[in-house]
Amino acid sequence: MEEVEVVVAHRERATLRVGEVFLKVDADRARTDVEVEAMGRVPIPTPPVLWRKPPVLALGAVPGVELGRLGEVSGASAAAWAAAGAAVRRLHDAPLPPWPGLGVDAVAARLDGECEWLLANDVLPAGLVAGNRRIAEVALRPWRPAFIHGDLQVAHVFVDGDEVTGVIDWSEAAPGDAHYDLATLTLGHPERLGEVLAGYGADADIDLDVIRAWWSLRSLLVIRWLAENGFDPASPGCEVDVLRSQLKGESGPGGGEQAVRGVE
Repeated sequence: MEEVEVVVAHRERATLRVGEVFLKVDADRARTDVEVEAMGRVPIPTPPVLWRKPPVLALGAVPGVELGRLGEVSGASAAAWAAAGAAVRRLHDAPLPPWPGLGVDAVAARLDGECEWLLANDVLPAGLVAGNRRIAEVALRPWRPAFIHGDLQVAHVFVDGDEVTGVIDWSEAAPGDAHYDLATLTLGHPERLGEVLAGYGADADIDLDVIRAWWSLRSLLVIRWLAENGFDPASPGCEVDVLRSQLKGESGPGGGEQAVRGVE
């Protein structure tokens, strides 16, 4: 008899697995609408939609294994990381979805609010917040919108050998900054950025300082949400470690800054 596995559960949504079927329960129907619509538009592999009965969305499994996990060393090949970069480029070159995304002013306002919360609640040292906020501000500039995944964590990309077999969790898809997806994918894995960009394409107008800025910005933005929903951003190799590494002139465990500069 197949068992029910709780993949992830928090106050906003839950994902259950029964055999090869994933049941996503989300009280926010708009988020599910975006996920289904986005998967139907993107030119890269996604989970098949089996059925939908709000608030439940049933998806089929994608083959392969996760490209990696935050806080863990990825065992995926260089070719697999390059393939992920190529898939992200196909996504970013696709026609924009018709719904709006966050603009630079909205992101800046969120950054202000999260930094104030981190300091008011003594979550992080003031110097760590201020230093990373200074780095993060480099990302707050006008950008040419691309079709972005919006939450392209390394665990959301699945590979089989050197091929990408599927990208999951599309509820944050929207027009946005292409650098944000690239930064999210390589957060905590800076040594893999060169491989991702090799697959993404040398002709792309990618600014490494902006990717580094998004590493700080994303980490500052998500710490409160993670803490309030039962996750630990201070786990080894995760968001708090990323913030510390940024101020050391690195980009994460394993000599990040040298690895990043190596792709220039």
